[in-house]
Amino acid sequence: MAAYQKKLEGFSGNIRVRMAPSPTGALHIGTARTTLFNWLFARSKGGTFILRIEDTDKERSRPEYEKNILDGLHWLGLDWDEGPDIGGEYGPYRQSERTQLYKEHIEKLLQDKKAYFCFCPKETLEAQKQDAESRGEVWRYPGTCRDLSESEIKQNQKDKKHSVIRIKMPNKKLSFKDIIKGESSFDLSLFGDIVIAKSTEEPLYNFAVVVDDHEMQISHIIRGEDHYSNTPKQMVIYEALGWQPPEFAHLPLILGQDKSKLSKRHGTTTSIDDYKNQGYLPEALINFIVLLGWHASGDREIFTINDLQQEFSLERVQKTGAVFNAEKLDWLNNNFLKQKPIQEIVEFLLPFFMREGINLGKFESTYVQKAILASMEKTKGVNEIIKMSEIFFRETEYEKELLIWKESTEEITKDKLEKSLDALRLFDEITFNKESYEQKLKEIYGEDKGSVLWPLRVALSGRKVSPGPLEIIEVKGVNSSTMCIEKAIAKLEK
Repeated sequence: MAAYQKKLEGFSGNIRVRMAPSPTGALHIGTARTTLFNWLFARSKGGTFILRIEDTDKERSRPEYEKNILDGLHWLGLDWDEGPDIGGEYGPYRQSERTQLYKEHIEKLLQDKKAYFCFCPKETLEAQKQDAESRGEVWRYPGTCRDLSESEIKQNQKDKKHSVIRIKMPNKKLSFKDIIKGESSFDLSLFGDIVIAKSTEEPLYNFAVVVDDHEMQISHIIRGEDHYSNTPKQMVIYEALGWQPPEFAHLPLILGQDKSKLSKRHGTTTSIDDYKNQGYLPEALINFIVLLGWHASGDREIFTINDLQQEFSLERVQKTGAVFNAEKLDWLNNNFLKQKPIQEIVEFLLPFFMREGINLGKFESTYVQKAILASMEKTKGVNEIIKMSEIFFRETEYEKELLIWKESTEEITKDKLEKSLDALRLFDEITFNKESYEQKLKEIYGEDKGSVLWPLRVALSGRKVSPGPLEIIEVKGVNSSTMCIEKAIAKLEK
């Protein structure tokens, strides 16, 4: 135990927080939010942030999920001071590598008669549970094996009877103050003696997490409200081991639009990988995630991660659930994207264009930049930008009927396009001026603006929705735009 003997008398007073994900799935919004709140708390207080991997679920834990979690957190811009990949004074940082430590503490509880072996068959316990439920009662373990003698225990073990290890729950009320939820109280007599381990070498979550948090000198446990019910169980384990518990802060649930806990049935992805692949920026996700339960003192909604390190406090975390608003995420992402220099925007969008079979490397960089800027004016999100800007990078096909404005005719449309073309031919690539051309178009359409601008838009883009026709000409140039209009006129002549 010497390797783990680190100041067992209590915390040193330094802020030390941790995130302890289970590698049983990919990184999702909930884990990312808890990580962010812990990270911000540590950074704002000059404390230490630890990453620990809780991989005691041997059947579901996968190394690829651990890698996904670490990669995803790095992508979000979150780092750690101690962890499985960088080590630290209080390691190892995977529960699967800390088995000996758990065993020693379990054996101590057994020796001190604060825990005991339970040999009750699963079938017996299940029958008791069903019987209680049929009477509308909540079942709790009746303590059948609580006071077995040493000889009875040894005989059961000799007979190779299946066993688990339970902790003796005190018959009292437990009260504590949660930083976010406030004063909390639990009647421990309602819990029954809970199982803390399958064997001395197989601790369950509530036991392992207490040992790890104490040994790593965690000062504050900041986690989701779904762990709130575990708190009294864990505090009993702290007391049984003679340790001072850390402070607790339970974050509000993330809710769907119907105010129920966010889940797959809401049709909203929670995978960080999905958001990354859909073109969301890490800084936009960070901003969005922090607003799922926290708010600044004023009306401000846009924050960089550096801003948040200055602004964040647990006192401004709400008690009630936080509603996941996908439109807010889109708005934030659009805001952050548009603030970037155009060169960075192009670099960011390159893989998304490649995914659609568009190689931007075939075009002049100035042209690409102008095309993307024009496309961003009326779009929200990467997918819309890619879709909108396709007209600048590939031929678009359309039926001639699309050229017709409302109740107009092919003949009238053709006439308007020919006049628009004649006006465009007064310019060349150097002399084209959007305002001057627009003035000439006004002379053509008079009171019916759409009769000219609609067919011109379709001729230049092949779309109902696109950047404005004058903006398209600015990007494509006079020569290319002339050919597009000529092609449209030819369609109407057939």
